[in-house]
Amino acid sequence: MKFWINVVFLFAISGRLFAADPSAVSLIEAMEQTLWSDSNHGSYVMRIESEYWTRELQLEAWMDRPDHTLIRIHSPKKEAGVGSLRIGDAMWNYLPKVDRTIKIPPSMMLQPWMGSNFSNDDLVKESSFVDDYTHEVAGVDASGEVPVYRIVSTPRPDAPVVWSRLEFEVRADAIPVSVAYFGERDQLVKRLTYEQVKTMDGRRIPTLWTMVDADNPESRTVIRIETIQFDLPLDKSLFSLRRLRNPE
Repeated sequence: MKFWINVVFLFAISGRLFAADPSAVSLIEAMEQTLWSDSNHGSYVMRIESEYWTRELQLEAWMDRPDHTLIRIHSPKKEAGVGSLRIGDAMWNYLPKVDRTIKIPPSMMLQPWMGSNFSNDDLVKESSFVDDYTHEVAGVDASGEVPVYRIVSTPRPDAPVVWSRLEFEVRADAIPVSVAYFGERDQLVKRLTYEQVKTMDGRRIPTLWTMVDADNPESRTVIRIETIQFDLPLDKSLFSLRRLRNPE
């Protein structure tokens, strides 16, 4: 597998490192590889904060790109066993308390997942940044040790997305800094920021992801990566309705 280092080249000039003019598409592709690779399995803590309350979910997730995602809640006890499964463009949620599997219609993909600031689509990644948008480098901040590129992404005419545009900040080493989501009236709806870069399973990744609503900064969701492994051989039977209902 070609990783982002094959996409983004760095060279030395006057004792400093500068990016060798990567294209917008190569930066987005490299960013997606940095975050998810071809497959991954990890454990996460999701903290959902509102003006009046805070709650935490302990999650486990598997992803086999581009078509399969499974997310399962392990705690708190009252939500343990709840799961979400995506196969291609279809998604289901399983509710163990009522032993019911619910298919999520396309119109609901942008609804909050478990009351968080992340949508169903944000978590299971039905839409693709690379396939559903065109990308253009709109600027670069070279003031730090690693240049940061601002990329404006607009949806392709036939793409099943609702954002009027996305604005990425991506470092030259393919580590994302932020993503801003704009609605139909070109208003900022929410922003995702990436922090606390650490080495996990041999690669440098941001381990703290924070999604904040633009119109209510007190409403936010923080995802902390506890463990993650990349490029695992995942059994396809893992991504099935049977396994969604009956984890083994």
